[in-house]
Amino acid sequence: MSLLKLFLTTLVSFGTLFIVAKFIGHKQISQLDFFDYITGITIGSIAAEMATELEEPWKPFTAIVIYGVVTLLLSIISNKFPRTRKYLNGTPTILMDHGKLYYENLKKAKLDLSEFMVMCRQQGYFDLTNIQTAVFEYNGKLTILPVSSQRPATPNDINLSPEQELLFTELIMDGRVLDDNLNRMGLDITWLNKQLKNHHVNSPKDVVLAVCDRNLKFVLYEKS
Repeated sequence: MSLLKLFLTTLVSFGTLFIVAKFIGHKQISQLDFFDYITGITIGSIAAEMATELEEPWKPFTAIVIYGVVTLLLSIISNKFPRTRKYLNGTPTILMDHGKLYYENLKKAKLDLSEFMVMCRQQGYFDLTNIQTAVFEYNGKLTILPVSSQRPATPNDINLSPEQELLFTELIMDGRVLDDNLNRMGLDITWLNKQLKNHHVNSPKDVVLAVCDRNLKFVLYEKS
């Protein structure tokens, strides 16, 4: 009986965690702010406790729901009232500007100089004189504006006007023709077969991936 209860509480814990995660929404780990990170760890910890709580599983269940609802409410508040974001998420901090390193702001951001140097090197800046401005964002990432003379050249800098690149749509994936995408592009199977023939491919089954943009630029990758 205890094994059955353990199975059921574990199943309910997994389901609750899944539903709450979907309810809250998701971000990439690199986009999580401090509060989201701590909340995620806490909810996961409570879910683990719930999975092994056989006597009163409703207690951790209630805690998960409360954490989920409060997190969602705070997210809604920050979206509806932008001024509250600086209190909920924090604000960006300028660590370096015009060649001047702001030591007090480093302490405010809870960073020491060696950590700042590591973050700069991770973005390819080994020479601090190449940095115009460095901003420590509220999500813990460092944003760097390079000195103008050190930034990569753009087409505008050398008076070039390259054509705008367009998004590609998948027409064949794993040997299967995606009819909906083909129709959305205003194309048909006859056109697709012609493109395959031009690339000396006998069948869509021989193709791993085939894509096309709005200019009808067709690219395919055959199975090796």
